[in-house]
Parts: sequence; C-alpha cells; structure tokens
Amino acid sequence: MKLIIRWFAVAVGFFVAARFVPGVHVDGFMTAILLAAIWGILGLIVRPILVVLTLPVTIVTFGLFIFVINAALFAWLGHVIVGFTVDSFAAALLGSLVMSIVGSVVKGILDRFGRNEKE
Repeated sequence: MKLIIRWFAVAVGFFVAARFVPGVHVDGFMTAILLAAIWGILGLIVRPILVVLTLPVTIVTFGLFIFVINAALFAWLGHVIVGFTVDSFAAALLGSLVMSIVGSVVKGILDRFGRNEKE
C-alpha cells in the first residue's frame, strides 16, 4: 500500500513541479503516472551507479553534486517521455528539488502513520 501511495505522491510531485517551476511541463495524469514509475526505476538502478561513479566530486562538493545527478535524470526524462518537457537545466534542477521535497514530505507522513498503526 505504501508503494502505491508513494507512486501517486511522486506523480503529484511532477504536477507540482509543472505548476510552480517555469520550464517544466506535464501533459496529463497518465504521463505523470508513467513518469513516477520510471523515476522510481531510475532511483533504484541508475542513480546509485551514478552516485558511485561521481563519488569523488560528491565528496568535494559535500554532497551537493547529488542535486546535479537528480537534475540530469529529471532532464533526461524530459527528452525520453512524450508529454513531459523540461526547457533548461535550471528548470530540471528546480523540478528535481521540488520532487525531493514532495518525496520527503510524503515519506515523513507515511512514517508517522506507520508508527501510529503499530501502537
């Protein structure tokens, strides 16, 4: 159940990014659902590989290079998925930041509800 809620939350995150970040555009709900699925797959497979490959740069920048990796993946999705466009790297950086914030908020809410169910 938590997986489905997170998936939906990431889809909402794409809509929020499209609404508030100039240069990020999502055509519809089904596009956002597809984006959320691919974003999850990228987060599980590609992102850890990129983090390991760029570890020296990440260490030198005190972890801030992770934002660049997320922005690059976000921009790549804009080139691959029909119905999702990202106009610039700055828009990708802001859009991925919005996605991170939405993901953190949803994770916090899910963790809070998860603790209440166990008690």
